[in-house]
Amino acid sequence: MARTDHFHDPDAPKATSIVIAVSAFVTDDRDRLLMIRRTDNDLYALPGGRHELGETITETAIRETDEETGLSIEVTGLIGIYSNPDHVMAYTDGEVRQEFSICFRANATGGEPRTSDESSEVLWVERRDLDSVEIHPSIRLRIGHGYAGTGPHYT
Repeated sequence: MARTDHFHDPDAPKATSIVIAVSAFVTDDRDRLLMIRRTDNDLYALPGGRHELGETITETAIRETDEETGLSIEVTGLIGIYSNPDHVMAYTDGEVRQEFSICFRANATGGEPRTSDESSEVLWVERRDLDSVEIHPSIRLRIGHGYAGTGPHYT
């Protein structure tokens, strides 16, 4: 299912739902950032996704990162909670979600990088190369907060 992100767009459709989601800010020993290329909007992003019934929110971060990247992680902290009503995601099935995502700091603990139905590419991005990667502004904000090491942030 494809999606279109609307960010500070006065012509954006009105949100019809809000879904609890997570993202994981994972760096390696060379300070490279784990990223995926999303299959639904073709942008680079932190791994993450929808919270499911019966799991803790940190279990969601661990499961989603494994599903999208093939890597196991350990959650080590909270970067922030992102719930900007001016960021909505319109899906081809008619759903329009308001952003609500909890971003965690994490360490990779094992596994081998691989793609999935949700990720067409899995890569470690050098910090200095982040400006040349097509990333949505809401994800750039989380990355900035993650590298700053401050927070948690609430937006």
